[in-house]
Amino acid sequence: MKPSLLIVDDDEDIRSQLNWALVNDYELSLAGDRAAALALFRQKRPPVVLLDLGLPPRPSEPEEGFAALSELLAADPLAKVVIASGQAEKGNALRAIGQGAYDFLCKPVQMDELKVILKRVFHVAQLEREYRDLQQRSGGDAFEGMLGSSPSMQEVFASIRKVATTDVSVLILGESGTGKEMVAQAIHRCSARKAGPFVPINCGAIPENLLESELFGHEKGSFTGAHMQRKGRIESAEGGTLFLDEIGELPPLLQVKILRFLQEQTIERVGGRTRLQIDTRVLAATNADLKQALAEGKFREDLYYRLAVISLRLAPLRERPADIALLAQAFLQKFGAQNKRENLRFKPQALHAMEQHGWPGNVRELENRVKRAVIMAEGRRVAAADLELTDALAAGPPVTLRDARETIERQVVRQALSRHGGKIAPAAADLGISRPMLYELMEKLGLKRDATA
Repeated sequence: MKPSLLIVDDDEDIRSQLNWALVNDYELSLAGDRAAALALFRQKRPPVVLLDLGLPPRPSEPEEGFAALSELLAADPLAKVVIASGQAEKGNALRAIGQGAYDFLCKPVQMDELKVILKRVFHVAQLEREYRDLQQRSGGDAFEGMLGSSPSMQEVFASIRKVATTDVSVLILGESGTGKEMVAQAIHRCSARKAGPFVPINCGAIPENLLESELFGHEKGSFTGAHMQRKGRIESAEGGTLFLDEIGELPPLLQVKILRFLQEQTIERVGGRTRLQIDTRVLAATNADLKQALAEGKFREDLYYRLAVISLRLAPLRERPADIALLAQAFLQKFGAQNKRENLRFKPQALHAMEQHGWPGNVRELENRVKRAVIMAEGRRVAAADLELTDALAAGPPVTLRDARETIERQVVRQALSRHGGKIAPAAADLGISRPMLYELMEKLGLKRDATA
């Protein structure tokens, strides 16, 4: 289906000329005045409008055209209006851009230039509308910075809202990379303690001989190197939330001390004699099987039940395939903006590869693969190879015949360019096509002159 373009010009000859030049590429609507233009715009909803400023009843002045510009953008703020006018004073161009026009062209317009501009404008309009749709979709599937349309994630969001209103301990279960700390942060932000600190500590990342001091603090001189008094993470979480990540890695001695803190809400710094009253909520998380650790005697049963007043389980990404494309698009928008590559899109075969992949690293792995792809992608389309997921395509055939054809074309063109050191003329001769056709093919495939096989 051809994209829809509205042409507004009071000159019938110009409308006929534009219709003849553009009818093969666009679904055209033609109007000669402001009223007809607005009626067609509301009926057809074209994403792009080519507008003359000199419209009846005063075609020698720009005011009717500026009025049309304002009304068109009021009807659809995402519409792209390109001014093509004989009213070519610099002031009119600046005023048009200031009022929201996408571009300003002076008549007589060169047809080749106009075609290039329109192609770019339609591409930008499509990207903006896709981004808006993603934002709208994400709005219903987002909660406190997390995305998920799957039933399991919607259930997690609902549970967070419930537990946030209480002060009970919560144990967050899930594989590495599923977002356990994000859940803990969401509980904190939705709670009455949100004005207080959120203090995380990874119990498996700190050596056992330092972990007690890190958690409980120490007094000056309590051990070699303790040159001054220092607060621990528990004390720093006063009035807020303490997040104990990888709680399954907590050594037995510290399990006892954490249990005592949960029971009494008091601590003693290492080397201290004074018991300190601490008001903090405790959230914990683990990717380990704590019930197996209980059976093996590696984790205290009384501590487990103190921590797991409420348990929240985060499903691995492979169990919620509906969230993969949603998350991937969000990451693509985020990292594309950071790297000034906002026009990137996933190829269908890339989406297919992501659906087939097992995601052992879960959301964190997906985020890192998309971040890499934004940097490595050639052209405007992200391929499975950019995500390093070509192996996943072996699980099924290419999504479309077009993808298969593009893959073969890219390989053949790369080989031809490689054979001739990136020289266009001999590579084109090898391929049996003209130089302009090879340039066009390279642009479509996102290849550069130094492409290699």
